[in-house]
Amino acid sequence: MSNQTTVTEFLLLGFSDVRELQILHFVVFLVLYLACVVGNLLIVTAIALDHHLHTPMYFFLMNMSILDLGFISVTLPKSMVNSLMNTRSISYSGCVAQVFFFFFFVSANFALLTIMAYDRYVAICQPLHYEMVMNRGARAQMAASAWISGIIYSALHTGNTFTISFCGGNTVDQFFCEVPQLLKLACSDSYLSEVGVIVFSVCLTFCCFVFITMSYVQIFRAVLRIPSEQGRHKAFSTCLPHLTVVSLFFCTGSFAYLKPTSSSASGLDLLVTVLYSVLPPMMNPTSTA
Repeated sequence: MSNQTTVTEFLLLGFSDVRELQILHFVVFLVLYLACVVGNLLIVTAIALDHHLHTPMYFFLMNMSILDLGFISVTLPKSMVNSLMNTRSISYSGCVAQVFFFFFFVSANFALLTIMAYDRYVAICQPLHYEMVMNRGARAQMAASAWISGIIYSALHTGNTFTISFCGGNTVDQFFCEVPQLLKLACSDSYLSEVGVIVFSVCLTFCCFVFITMSYVQIFRAVLRIPSEQGRHKAFSTCLPHLTVVSLFFCTGSFAYLKPTSSSASGLDLLVTVLYSVLPPMMNPTSTA
């Protein structure tokens, strides 16, 4: 870590140098943030207070809402404060914290999305075994495994990223400490271990995505055999929003972390980052409603 002591802070991407646009950015992000926080808090409160919602599906949904609250709180508040205060800086320790918690919430969230796909598969394709398979102990263990795997995965990424020597400046071409942008600041080939971890992570995520997709193929086949149109509509309305969040999460996140990094930020990079870091936490309460 001694090679990194010269970097005491990083400079994040500013959306504009025009004061009026900075205020507009603050207001837009504030509205998105409050909508996400209020929506997810309502879900957590409703599920906690209503005993009729103490089912496996809503138990996992409550866990996802808690993760979404943390996920969006890692990136947006700092960006909003920077725009409001007309600054771009984030401390070195703040950047480390952002990377750790960002990866923790992202990985735990995707693990939970995979578990929820399995939950829906058992509920629709094997309804007679549902109560036995998704009993209280099993779902608690599944949720705990998602949280624990998130901590391990995050520690691995954060450790790999910040053992790198940064000698390419301290300007991060993104509105938060995104790892691909940090790797652009690395010296020589010292970042290759983290690149290897990212590639492995994407492969693992792809396997989860394939599992989720196969689960939904089986679900949709079962749904199409339901004679009641109302029953089919209910099943599709339960599953399609979840599949939409998974697809958005996977496609935009993979693009952001696998595409070749350019020497400067682009509008497409910014758009993709907003899509995978802001929209999925907002879509959870919307799809539940």
